[in-house]
Amino acid sequence: MSEELLIRHCSPTLAGIKTGNLFSCPCASQKELTRELRRLNRRLVPRGIRVLPLRVREGRALIYAYRPAALEWDLTRERARELLSARGYTPQGYGGCLVQLIRRLASQQEFPHEIGLFLSYPPEDVAGFIQNRARNHKCVGCWKVYGDEDAARVTFEKYESCSRTYLRQWQAGQSIEQLAVAE
Repeated sequence: MSEELLIRHCSPTLAGIKTGNLFSCPCASQKELTRELRRLNRRLVPRGIRVLPLRVREGRALIYAYRPAALEWDLTRERARELLSARGYTPQGYGGCLVQLIRRLASQQEFPHEIGLFLSYPPEDVAGFIQNRARNHKCVGCWKVYGDEDAARVTFEKYESCSRTYLRQWQAGQSIEQLAVAE
């Protein structure tokens, strides 16, 4: 897994404007992936960011970069707690919820739609996605919007702008530590 993948897919999290990002990458060796993630975490944990594999399957890894403090806040919001509880999660803090999410990813064929709560998606949009079975949305960007379309469009543009800027800065020689905003 390259730093470039992390920059391309996780810039809003690195910038501190998004709780977490998710991306898939090739994984020929789980041992090599673990070594790469340990190296990245040594560099990013001091900045308040963690990177971990949520699932490794069929030569691909699903990687989650996140800010634990922001995730804790996101998952303790009332609507998020209600959605997680309805999906079988027990209130154990963000760490326990992550463990349950990893188990769901491993045991289910269908992708667990509540994952949006781990990615800064508004709870009303996560609920709308689940209730409408991914149909009847107002617009699509980083996620399907069922609630405040105007606010979502502003957020989508902010994330896109951040990603373009971070990629440009990284290509110009800035390190991932320099780009990762400390908590």
